[in-house]
Amino acid sequence: MEPEEIYQIENEAEQVQKTYEYFCEDSRLNRSQAARVEFLTTVRYIERFLKPGDRLLDVGAGAGEYSLYFAGLGYEVCALELAESNLRAFQKKLRPRDRLELVQGNAVDLGRYEDGSFDVVLVLGPLYHLHRDEDKQKCIAEAKRVLKPGGKLFFAFISNDMVILTEFFRFQDYFTEGDYDKETFRLEDFPFVFHTVDAARKVLTDGGIHILHEVASDGVSELLEDKINAMDDKNYAQYLRYHFYICEKKELLGMSNHLLFVGEV
Repeated sequence: MEPEEIYQIENEAEQVQKTYEYFCEDSRLNRSQAARVEFLTTVRYIERFLKPGDRLLDVGAGAGEYSLYFAGLGYEVCALELAESNLRAFQKKLRPRDRLELVQGNAVDLGRYEDGSFDVVLVLGPLYHLHRDEDKQKCIAEAKRVLKPGGKLFFAFISNDMVILTEFFRFQDYFTEGDYDKETFRLEDFPFVFHTVDAARKVLTDGGIHILHEVASDGVSELLEDKINAMDDKNYAQYLRYHFYICEKKELLGMSNHLLFVGEV
């Protein structure tokens, strides 16, 4: 199925299923040094708040990159994923030693989990797909409900403003022919849902989230992919140090393909 056909699907859950049959989530975060920046940044912030014995919920776990990482460190992890292609990829990587429960489910209904049962809740994919404000708020409300008092929430968004530049990098005529509003520069929400920094912040504050950190989780890494992938280990390590230095600078937040928000209730 081609992207144009996916766009015609009205049922949002089915649209997500077909999207991940087309896009390979299994390699997105680990295929290269540039792609790894988002993962390394997100893990860096999660680990700031983790304590021994914490229990994590990974909502919209994709192909398991974060779940498997933290299970490998000995944490108990529950992972929920909607797309069957992602579930199949995830299941192939499960190890007997992992304290990890993987189930299929939807981020707007976490009814299988009890109130206040997790120290950390990761919502690192669902808000890429929820079009309606009421569904975004259901997702946030459910994440809050299953969070223990004092726990931390992590939300990821795709940044509207940077995607325009990365699309231009691939398509010379994108500024005149691209799928965005030529007056407002608002991207068409397909196949993913895009947010400006302000819009992402409003979604969370409307949901009662107190934001602790706002992070440009991959910065310009996608735009500079070839140069970053050509770096030797020493240069890549220093590039990461630079990225971590600037990733919370307010003036640079929008210049990132992905945004990470750390919050609490």
